[in-house]
Amino acid sequence: MAPRRAALHTQSTALFAQGLISKRDLDASERAVVDEKAKIDDVRKQMSTADTQIAEVLVEVQTEQQMAKGVRIPKGGTVRTTSFIRYNGGGAWSLAQASTVDGFFHLKFGRALPIAVFGQGAIHNRWRLDHHNAMDISLNPDGAEGQALMDYLRSKGIPFSAFRQAIPGTATGPHIHVGLPSHRY
Repeated sequence: MAPRRAALHTQSTALFAQGLISKRDLDASERAVVDEKAKIDDVRKQMSTADTQIAEVLVEVQTEQQMAKGVRIPKGGTVRTTSFIRYNGGGAWSLAQASTVDGFFHLKFGRALPIAVFGQGAIHNRWRLDHHNAMDISLNPDGAEGQALMDYLRSKGIPFSAFRQAIPGTATGPHIHVGLPSHRY
């Protein structure tokens, strides 16, 4: 609690005991102390959340730097960060296999695979990413459908990157990129 607010409340309590202020004034002083404590608790919570977010970003940056240095993920290996998952499948992949992925999804969920971009798209051209042999699926990797799709891709050795959030210059939002990672050109 702020020292000033606590001192005012202590003074109000003494004045009430002497009969110099009303119970209503004392209650207002107590409410002000409670409100001040709530504000301080809220700020502390925000600071804690900010500290966690900063730590996550630092881990993310470190992972991206390691990957940029050419750290190779072994075949069948996975890298997980707070914002993405990258699986380096050992199987071959081409867009010609998209129908088998769609078939799995249709059997499992009774609807077509929600393909957002098949091959090279306008956003990939703008960001200068080679996406010609990949497809982006509009599924959140943390949802049931996203988890099922990633399990299927792993079982077939199909490489993918799953984005949990937007990453400037890399991902517009949550989705699953099927195929090898897109490289800048």
